[in-house]
Amino acid sequence: MAEITAALVKELRERTGEGMMDCKKALTKAGGDIEKAIDDMRASGAIKAAKKAGNVAAEGAIAIKDDGKAAVIIEVNSQTDFLALQDDFKAFVAESVEKAFADKLTDVAPLIEAQEASRLVLVGKVGENVNIRRLKRIEGDVVGTYLHGNKIGVVVTLKGGDVELAKDIAMHVAASNPEFLFPSEVSAEAIEREKNVFLQLNEDKIKGKPAEIVEKMVGGRITKFLAEASLVEQAFVKNPEVKVGDLAKKAGAEIVSFTYFKVGDGIEKPVDNFADEVAAQLAAAKQ
Repeated sequence: MAEITAALVKELRERTGEGMMDCKKALTKAGGDIEKAIDDMRASGAIKAAKKAGNVAAEGAIAIKDDGKAAVIIEVNSQTDFLALQDDFKAFVAESVEKAFADKLTDVAPLIEAQEASRLVLVGKVGENVNIRRLKRIEGDVVGTYLHGNKIGVVVTLKGGDVELAKDIAMHVAASNPEFLFPSEVSAEAIEREKNVFLQLNEDKIKGKPAEIVEKMVGGRITKFLAEASLVEQAFVKNPEVKVGDLAKKAGAEIVSFTYFKVGDGIEKPVDNFADEVAAQLAAAKQ
Protein backbone atom coordinates (compact mmCIF):
# COMPACT_ATOMS: atom_id res chain seq x y z
CA MET A 1 0.00 0.00 0.00
CA ALA A 2 1.39 3.40 -0.99
CA GLU A 3 1.77 6.02 1.73
CA ILE A 4 -1.17 8.43 1.86
CA THR A 5 0.78 11.68 1.80
CA ALA A 6 -0.57 15.22 1.97
CA ALA A 7 0.67 15.77 -1.59
CA LEU A 8 -1.33 12.76 -2.81
CA VAL A 9 -4.48 14.00 -1.05
CA LYS A 10 -3.93 17.47 -2.53
CA GLU A 11 -3.58 16.06 -6.07
CA LEU A 12 -6.78 14.03 -5.76
CA ARG A 13 -8.57 17.06 -4.34
CA GLU A 14 -7.44 19.22 -7.26
CA ARG A 15 -8.49 16.59 -9.80
CA THR A 16 -11.90 15.90 -8.31
CA GLY A 17 -12.92 19.06 -6.49
CA GLU A 18 -13.93 16.93 -3.49
CA GLY A 19 -13.14 17.58 0.17
CA MET A 20 -9.86 16.64 1.85
CA MET A 21 -11.36 14.03 4.16
CA ASP A 22 -13.31 12.39 1.31
CA CYS A 23 -10.13 12.27 -0.78
CA LYS A 24 -8.12 10.78 2.08
CA LYS A 25 -10.77 8.10 2.68
CA ALA A 26 -10.89 7.24 -1.03
CA LEU A 27 -7.10 6.96 -1.23
CA THR A 28 -6.97 4.78 1.88
CA LYS A 29 -9.61 2.47 0.45
CA ALA A 30 -7.74 2.35 -2.88
CA GLY A 31 -4.45 1.53 -1.22
CA GLY A 32 -2.90 4.84 -2.32
CA ASP A 33 -3.69 4.31 -6.03
CA ILE A 34 -4.98 7.71 -7.15
CA GLU A 35 -6.49 6.46 -10.45
CA LYS A 36 -8.37 3.69 -8.63
CA ALA A 37 -9.54 6.22 -6.04
CA ILE A 38 -10.96 8.39 -8.83
CA ASP A 39 -12.68 5.41 -10.46
CA ASP A 40 -14.16 4.32 -7.11
CA MET A 41 -15.43 7.83 -6.40
CA ARG A 42 -17.02 8.06 -9.84
CA ALA A 43 -18.60 4.64 -9.48
CA SER A 44 -20.11 5.56 -6.10
CA GLY A 45 -21.54 8.77 -7.53
CA ALA A 46 -19.34 10.96 -5.35
CA ILE A 47 -18.17 12.84 -8.40
CA LYS A 48 -19.53 13.08 -11.92
CA ALA A 49 -16.12 13.19 -13.60
CA ALA A 50 -12.52 13.56 -12.55
CA LYS A 51 -10.92 16.89 -13.27
CA LYS A 52 -7.95 16.13 -15.50
CA ALA A 53 -4.56 17.80 -15.47
CA GLY A 54 -5.75 20.36 -18.01
CA ASN A 55 -8.05 21.79 -15.34
CA VAL A 56 -5.23 23.03 -13.14
CA ALA A 57 -6.34 25.86 -10.86
CA ALA A 58 -3.52 28.32 -11.52
CA GLU A 59 -5.42 31.61 -11.77
CA GLY A 60 -7.17 33.32 -8.89
CA ALA A 61 -6.51 36.09 -6.40
CA ILE A 62 -4.31 37.27 -3.57
CA ALA A 63 -6.03 38.80 -0.55
CA ILE A 64 -4.65 40.60 2.51
CA LYS A 65 -6.16 41.66 5.83
CA ASP A 66 -4.14 43.79 8.27
CA ASP A 67 -4.42 46.19 11.19
CA GLY A 68 -0.99 47.84 11.18
CA LYS A 69 0.45 45.34 13.66
CA ALA A 70 -0.43 42.04 12.02
CA ALA A 71 -1.45 40.82 8.58
CA VAL A 72 -2.57 37.65 6.89
CA ILE A 73 -2.04 37.05 3.19
CA ILE A 74 -3.69 34.22 1.26
CA GLU A 75 -3.85 32.86 -2.27
CA VAL A 76 -7.06 31.35 -3.60
CA ASN A 77 -6.88 29.69 -7.01
CA SER A 78 -9.43 29.25 -9.79
CA GLN A 79 -9.09 27.58 -13.18
CA THR A 80 -9.76 30.75 -15.15
CA ASP A 81 -9.05 34.42 -14.69
CA PHE A 82 -12.66 35.08 -15.70
CA LEU A 83 -13.92 33.40 -12.52
CA ALA A 84 -11.41 35.31 -10.40
CA LEU A 85 -13.18 38.52 -11.43
CA GLN A 86 -16.69 37.30 -10.54
CA ASP A 87 -18.56 38.39 -7.41
CA ASP A 88 -19.13 34.85 -6.09
CA PHE A 89 -15.40 34.09 -6.16
CA LYS A 90 -14.51 37.48 -4.69
CA ALA A 91 -16.97 36.90 -1.84
CA PHE A 92 -15.41 33.52 -1.07
CA VAL A 93 -11.91 35.04 -1.04
CA ALA A 94 -13.03 37.91 1.21
CA GLU A 95 -14.76 35.50 3.59
CA SER A 96 -11.64 33.31 3.69
CA VAL A 97 -9.17 36.09 4.47
CA GLU A 98 -11.48 37.52 7.16
CA LYS A 99 -11.71 34.08 8.76
CA ALA A 100 -7.95 33.60 8.64
CA PHE A 101 -7.30 37.00 10.24
CA ALA A 102 -9.99 36.72 12.92
CA ASP A 103 -8.81 33.26 13.98
CA LYS A 104 -5.12 34.26 13.84
CA LEU A 105 -4.36 31.29 11.63
CA THR A 106 -0.72 30.57 10.82
CA ASP A 107 -1.25 27.52 8.61
CA VAL A 108 -3.46 27.01 5.57
CA ALA A 109 -4.87 23.60 6.60
CA PRO A 110 -7.34 24.90 9.24
CA LEU A 111 -8.59 27.52 6.80
CA ILE A 112 -9.13 24.92 4.08
CA GLU A 113 -11.08 22.77 6.52
CA ALA A 114 -13.16 25.67 7.82
CA GLN A 115 -14.03 26.88 4.31
CA GLU A 116 -14.65 23.50 2.72
CA ALA A 117 -18.44 23.69 2.81
CA SER A 118 -18.41 27.16 1.24
CA ARG A 119 -15.89 26.03 -1.34
CA LEU A 120 -18.02 23.09 -2.40
CA VAL A 121 -21.05 25.34 -2.80
CA LEU A 122 -18.99 27.70 -4.97
CA VAL A 123 -17.55 24.88 -7.09
CA GLY A 124 -21.02 23.46 -7.62
CA LYS A 125 -22.34 26.86 -8.67
CA VAL A 126 -19.54 27.95 -11.04
CA GLY A 127 -18.42 24.56 -12.36
CA GLU A 128 -14.76 25.31 -11.79
CA ASN A 129 -12.15 24.00 -9.42
CA VAL A 130 -11.36 26.41 -6.59
CA ASN A 131 -8.59 25.93 -4.02
CA ILE A 132 -7.25 27.83 -1.04
CA ARG A 133 -3.57 27.31 -1.77
CA ARG A 134 -1.47 29.08 0.85
CA LEU A 135 -1.53 31.41 3.82
CA LYS A 136 0.97 33.35 5.90
CA ARG A 137 0.45 35.43 9.03
CA ILE A 138 2.95 38.20 9.75
CA GLU A 139 3.26 40.25 12.93
CA GLY A 140 5.58 43.12 13.79
CA ASP A 141 6.17 46.54 15.29
CA VAL A 142 4.84 48.17 12.10
CA VAL A 143 3.10 46.21 9.34
CA GLY A 144 2.27 47.65 5.92
CA THR A 145 0.65 45.96 2.92
CA TYR A 146 0.13 46.48 -0.79
CA LEU A 147 -2.10 44.74 -3.31
CA HIS A 148 -1.45 45.13 -7.02
CA GLY A 149 -4.88 44.38 -8.44
CA ASN A 150 -5.67 40.90 -7.19
CA LYS A 151 -2.54 39.23 -8.60
CA ILE A 152 0.33 40.37 -6.38
CA GLY A 153 0.33 40.96 -2.63
CA VAL A 154 3.13 42.14 -0.36
CA VAL A 155 3.48 42.48 3.41
CA VAL A 156 6.39 44.45 4.92
CA THR A 157 7.33 44.63 8.60
CA LEU A 158 9.40 47.45 10.08
CA LYS A 159 11.02 48.20 13.38
CA GLY A 160 10.25 51.87 13.81
CA GLY A 161 8.81 54.09 11.11
CA ASP A 162 5.12 54.06 10.29
CA VAL A 163 2.51 52.20 8.27
CA GLU A 164 2.75 54.58 5.31
CA LEU A 165 6.48 53.93 4.98
CA ALA A 166 5.85 50.18 5.20
CA LYS A 167 3.19 50.48 2.48
CA ASP A 168 5.58 52.42 0.23
CA ILE A 169 8.23 49.74 0.63
CA ALA A 170 5.61 47.02 0.02
CA MET A 171 4.66 48.75 -3.23
CA HIS A 172 8.34 48.77 -4.23
CA VAL A 173 8.60 45.04 -3.49
CA ALA A 174 5.56 44.39 -5.68
CA ALA A 175 7.23 46.23 -8.55
CA SER A 176 10.78 44.87 -8.13
CA ASN A 177 10.29 41.42 -6.55
CA PRO A 178 13.66 41.20 -4.73
CA GLU A 179 14.93 37.73 -3.84
CA PHE A 180 16.56 38.73 -0.54
CA LEU A 181 16.32 41.41 2.14
CA PHE A 182 20.07 41.93 2.69
CA PRO A 183 23.11 41.15 0.51
CA SER A 184 24.41 38.99 3.37
CA GLU A 185 21.48 36.63 2.82
CA VAL A 186 22.62 35.77 -0.71
CA SER A 187 24.18 32.32 -0.60
CA ALA A 188 27.72 31.61 -1.75
CA GLU A 189 26.21 29.17 -4.27
CA ALA A 190 24.05 31.91 -5.83
CA ILE A 191 27.05 34.24 -6.08
CA GLU A 192 29.20 31.52 -7.64
CA ARG A 193 26.44 30.72 -10.11
CA GLU A 194 26.17 34.38 -11.11
CA LYS A 195 29.94 34.56 -11.49
CA ASN A 196 30.00 31.54 -13.80
CA VAL A 197 27.15 32.92 -15.91
CA PHE A 198 28.99 36.22 -16.27
CA LEU A 199 32.23 34.50 -17.33
CA GLN A 200 30.40 32.39 -19.92
CA LEU A 201 28.50 35.34 -21.39
CA ASN A 202 31.62 37.49 -21.59
CA GLU A 203 34.10 34.84 -22.68
CA ASP A 204 35.20 36.84 -25.75
CA LYS A 205 35.57 40.10 -23.80
CA ILE A 206 37.79 38.67 -21.07
CA LYS A 207 39.89 36.42 -23.30
CA GLY A 208 43.55 37.38 -22.96
CA LYS A 209 42.94 39.99 -20.24
CA PRO A 210 45.12 39.94 -17.07
CA ALA A 211 43.66 38.02 -14.13
CA GLU A 212 43.35 41.15 -11.97
CA ILE A 213 41.28 42.89 -14.67
CA VAL A 214 38.98 39.90 -14.99
CA GLU A 215 38.63 39.83 -11.22
CA LYS A 216 37.57 43.49 -11.19
CA MET A 217 35.02 42.83 -13.94
CA VAL A 218 33.60 39.89 -12.03
CA GLY A 219 33.54 41.93 -8.83
CA GLY A 220 31.58 44.67 -10.56
CA ARG A 221 29.02 42.20 -11.82
CA ILE A 222 28.62 40.59 -8.38
CA THR A 223 28.14 44.00 -6.75
CA LYS A 224 25.44 44.79 -9.29
CA PHE A 225 23.86 41.37 -8.76
CA LEU A 226 23.68 41.87 -4.98
CA ALA A 227 22.08 45.29 -5.48
CA GLU A 228 19.50 43.88 -7.90
CA ALA A 229 18.67 40.89 -5.68
CA SER A 230 18.60 42.59 -2.25
CA LEU A 231 15.75 44.87 -1.19
CA VAL A 232 17.82 47.26 0.91
CA GLU A 233 20.24 47.85 -1.98
CA GLN A 234 17.63 48.46 -4.66
CA ALA A 235 16.86 51.95 -5.96
CA PHE A 236 13.48 53.02 -4.59
CA VAL A 237 10.88 53.04 -7.37
CA LYS A 238 9.46 56.43 -6.32
CA ASN A 239 12.92 58.01 -6.09
CA PRO A 240 15.73 56.09 -7.86
CA GLU A 241 18.29 58.39 -6.21
CA VAL A 242 17.64 56.70 -2.86
CA LYS A 243 18.20 53.06 -1.90
CA VAL A 244 15.32 51.36 -0.12
CA GLY A 245 17.50 50.63 2.92
CA ASP A 246 18.51 54.28 3.17
CA LEU A 247 14.90 55.37 2.78
CA ALA A 248 13.98 53.34 5.85
CA LYS A 249 17.03 54.49 7.79
CA LYS A 250 16.27 58.18 7.17
CA ALA A 251 12.81 57.60 8.63
CA GLY A 252 14.31 56.01 11.74
CA ALA A 253 13.19 52.55 10.67
CA GLU A 254 14.68 49.16 9.92
CA ILE A 255 13.18 46.69 7.45
CA VAL A 256 12.60 43.42 9.30
CA SER A 257 10.95 41.26 6.63
CA PHE A 258 8.91 41.16 3.46
CA THR A 259 6.50 38.59 2.07
CA TYR A 260 5.66 38.43 -1.65
CA PHE A 261 2.75 36.40 -3.07
CA LYS A 262 1.95 36.21 -6.78
CA VAL A 263 -0.98 34.24 -8.16
CA GLY A 264 0.12 30.93 -9.64
CA ASP A 265 3.76 31.09 -8.54
CA GLY A 266 5.21 27.59 -8.70
CA ILE A 267 2.13 26.01 -10.30
CA GLU A 268 2.90 24.18 -13.52
CA LYS A 269 0.37 25.26 -16.10
CA PRO A 270 -0.53 23.00 -19.04
CA VAL A 271 0.53 24.33 -22.42
CA ASP A 272 -2.15 23.87 -25.04
CA ASN A 273 -0.99 23.10 -28.57
CA PHE A 274 -3.90 24.04 -30.83
CA ALA A 275 -2.24 22.57 -33.97
CA ASP A 276 -1.75 19.19 -32.29
CA GLU A 277 -5.31 19.24 -30.99
CA VAL A 278 -6.73 19.90 -34.46
CA ALA A 279 -4.49 17.20 -35.98
CA ALA A 280 -5.68 14.69 -33.42
CA GLN A 281 -9.33 15.52 -34.12
CA LEU A 282 -8.81 15.13 -37.90
CA ALA A 283 -7.06 11.81 -37.41
CA ALA A 284 -9.88 10.56 -35.22
CA ALA A 285 -12.46 11.65 -37.81
CA LYS A 286 -10.73 9.59 -40.53
CA GLN A 287 -10.93 6.38 -38.51
